[in-house]
Amino acid sequence: MATKLLLTFAICRLIVTVGLTLDPTELLLLGVDAQLSVDPTDVKAASLDFGLLTGAQPPLAVMHPASSQDVAQLVKAAYGSNFGFTVSARGHGHSINGQAQTANGVVVQMSGSKGGSGVASGRKPPHPRVWPQERFVDVWGGELWIDVLRSTLQHGLAPKSWTDYLYLSVGGTLSNAGISGQAFNHGPQISNVHELDVVTGKGELLTCSEEQNSEMFHAVLGGLGQFGIITRARISLEPAPQRVRWIRVLYSNFSTFTRDQEYLISLHEQPASQKFDYVEGFVIVDEGLINNWRSSFFSPHNPVKISSLEPNGGVLYCLEIAKNYHESTASTIDQEVESLLKKLNFIPASVFTTDMPYVDFLDRVHKAELKLRSKGLWEVPHPWLNLFVPKSKIADFDKGVFKEGFLLQLGSCVHVIVIWCRWDHRSSAVTPDEDVFYLVALLRSALDNGEETHSLEYLTNQNRQILRFCDEAGITVKQYLPHYTTHQEWVDHFGNKWDRFYRLKMEFDPRHILASGQQIFTPTNMASWQ
Repeated sequence: MATKLLLTFAICRLIVTVGLTLDPTELLLLGVDAQLSVDPTDVKAASLDFGLLTGAQPPLAVMHPASSQDVAQLVKAAYGSNFGFTVSARGHGHSINGQAQTANGVVVQMSGSKGGSGVASGRKPPHPRVWPQERFVDVWGGELWIDVLRSTLQHGLAPKSWTDYLYLSVGGTLSNAGISGQAFNHGPQISNVHELDVVTGKGELLTCSEEQNSEMFHAVLGGLGQFGIITRARISLEPAPQRVRWIRVLYSNFSTFTRDQEYLISLHEQPASQKFDYVEGFVIVDEGLINNWRSSFFSPHNPVKISSLEPNGGVLYCLEIAKNYHESTASTIDQEVESLLKKLNFIPASVFTTDMPYVDFLDRVHKAELKLRSKGLWEVPHPWLNLFVPKSKIADFDKGVFKEGFLLQLGSCVHVIVIWCRWDHRSSAVTPDEDVFYLVALLRSALDNGEETHSLEYLTNQNRQILRFCDEAGITVKQYLPHYTTHQEWVDHFGNKWDRFYRLKMEFDPRHILASGQQIFTPTNMASWQ
């Protein structure tokens, strides 16, 4: 009885706030009542994200769906209301700038939908379904990649392309791109999808693929949640390796570092024995990073001293590479790795190697997360900045950012990933106009420890300075996981994709109900934006 009263109260709030034309009884009859929650725990969780940059934005209610139909019913109710209330899909809450939040509507909690603490429903979303012969898996949009991996490994299979962190939702990464060190081989995660089920901003449930509703299919991939909520994805699989040889080598010269990265990704069409399976880079600006970040890689009994390696301008570059293999081929792995390393020009005697199960390698960042959580350093503000930098300008970026003091106080991880542009440009994802570009990911944590250079204000201002430098130096970067606050910034970001992006928004979500936290469109009449 108490639960029913809470749900009725939530629906009444929607009516009072946005003029919903349905009365509470009608909305309850839609079947939504079993999944709507106003429990304070649910609402608080949905009001925050990993970034902790925007402040709490409590939604009016939280929905815990068990099916695509549940999501469609809610969105259809929003679309048919007098003024409309917003609906935002939330996965694991790993967004940075409130992209999955909404203060004037309902958050659809796609990940961890087990009935919620505020509702009495035993219904759950479908489990992953693996098709071994066809080599694909059908997964719920809120499924975490770590659980997709566990399901597919039972059949000796695994997805081809990953993100470094596996505790992200399938729908969340596919709405952006999904990038890691495997992207040069297989493309981003959005290039490894066969089919989607999507709930549009009108509440329509569409199945889409290359052959069916193809325009919606490509729009949703990298579409920042603007056209629909992904409720099912069919992901391509390959035979899963058993083990990984994980290697790090160091450089003091940036041009040598990038040249070696570009050489390694150029091998993507070679036989498996003649290439690495994973290539990433890092910028290292203090000894704590090389010895502590993912510290299980290096031996604490033999710490690496940056000063002993003669860094150029106090900066070292770390190339991280990995080769997958099966125990049946373990006898040849040493020879294959040695042959590839001979062609690289890293600092002599700076080779660090470890060997581990494939699952442990893929899940390596989660171990770092557990360490940070134990020290109270995980749930802090994360003013991250992710930039796609054209290959032709990466040396200028190094000189103006890495070597000019921007990073000296960061004390955090800076990824430098070179990407061969194996992207389908029909998707909504935006990349530089060059075949090869770099993802520079400045992954910082703001700490309230009294040091100015660790403060959120300082790091946020530093992000602005970096973007200003790029603009003044003529480095045409594109933000990955973009965040803008003005219409013109979004138009500039999408460039020649904007007209199509706008047209499809008007077709599939004309009332701007979905993903309002991205701040691309406002849930009102958009005549002034045309």
